Amino acid sequence: MATIEVQPRQTPGERADTPVKVEIDELFGEHAAIIEDWAEPRPGWAATLREGHDFGRANNVEVELLFAFGEQTSSLRFRLDQLDAVTDTGQELVLRFEETDGIAKIAYLTANGLDVELFHVLTYT
Repeated sequence: MATIEVQPRQTPGERADTPVKVEIDELFGEHAAIIEDWAEPRPGWAATLREGHDFGRANNVEVELLFAFGEQTSSLRFRLDQLDAVTDTGQELVLRFEETDGIAKIAYLTANGLDVELFHVLTYT
């Protein structure tokens, strides 16, 4: 297991400014790094890793992706352990969630915002 530093939950207030160390599986650490690396250089995008609600548990990390540009603001929040795959294509970040029998939830993040597909049929060739 790897350890990463994340932002604490917004409560309790007595530790609101102190980063929290959370143990996570290596794969989740790779997913988190890809997400942060994709969002950091893109104007309008911000990625925040935050401690989840289940204190003291491994893999207890929530991700918030925020896109704000002009009058549009969009956000996507999820637990890191919900991700099955993260792919940086260079132009977009593809997040695949909860795949079952070739069907998954997909989020596509681009320079202009995000698209979410709640019933994506995966194609294998």
